[in-house]
Amino acid sequence: MPQAYTIEVDRLTRVFASGRRSRFRLPRPGRTEPVAQRAVEAVNGISFAIEPGERVAFVGPNGAGKSTSIKMLTGILYPTSGSASVLGYTPWLERKALARHIGSLFGQRSQLWSQLEPVKSFALLGAIFGLSQLDIDARVGELGEILDASDLYHRPLRNLSLGQRMKCELTATLLHSPQLLFLDEPSIGLDLVAKRSFRKLLADLNTNLGTTIFLTSHDAADIEEVAERVIVISHGSIRFDGPVSDLGDSDGRVESSLGELYTEERGSP
Repeated sequence: MPQAYTIEVDRLTRVFASGRRSRFRLPRPGRTEPVAQRAVEAVNGISFAIEPGERVAFVGPNGAGKSTSIKMLTGILYPTSGSASVLGYTPWLERKALARHIGSLFGQRSQLWSQLEPVKSFALLGAIFGLSQLDIDARVGELGEILDASDLYHRPLRNLSLGQRMKCELTATLLHSPQLLFLDEPSIGLDLVAKRSFRKLLADLNTNLGTTIFLTSHDAADIEEVAERVIVISHGSIRFDGPVSDLGDSDGRVESSLGELYTEERGSP
């Protein structure tokens, strides 16, 4: 039976201990005092649900809890309390099984080998996911057409521009046909033309393949051109959850509204 939600989060919380690990300090000669550790709530009881095929931007200022949330949703971190279901899996308990159904793309981290042509990296990655060479070749051919990147796959990665590399990175991310994509600053470092092209590619992938997209970005244009819904998190709590259009101004731009939300949370005048 199909899952009602791709991601379902209920009161998810993660608390970290802040402070030195040693038990004692010497504030003055001849006397010891215990060092109290301070509890820091990186994520504070967040709840939301994402349906199959949605394009969602998960945004907030630095230190808002975005990365911690994504690490819990991909199974890297255990929560302190609360629950989450991703494609029917509990991420931190079923991380290996979940990994076969999700893809992750981080703007500053590569999953490809720079010394190799991308097609050779695809063969290695496909084997890790248990795909046959026949399936790998078919999938690479399909993605090459969708991304207009077939001619790039046989050139050494180190000779490609950043925009061309990102097409190859996206191919690697989609190689095992994930139902859900986690994208963390995917357009970082790209020039203006490459960013526009990349955003269109993401929207086209969602339209053509039905891939659910969960995007984090500090670039307002990524939100406007890729996402249909935006969740704003600040100080570990959700401050806004709704259509991107509800945050936009008369020209559909969300940057000023996001700036106001961030400023309010910092307590600035």
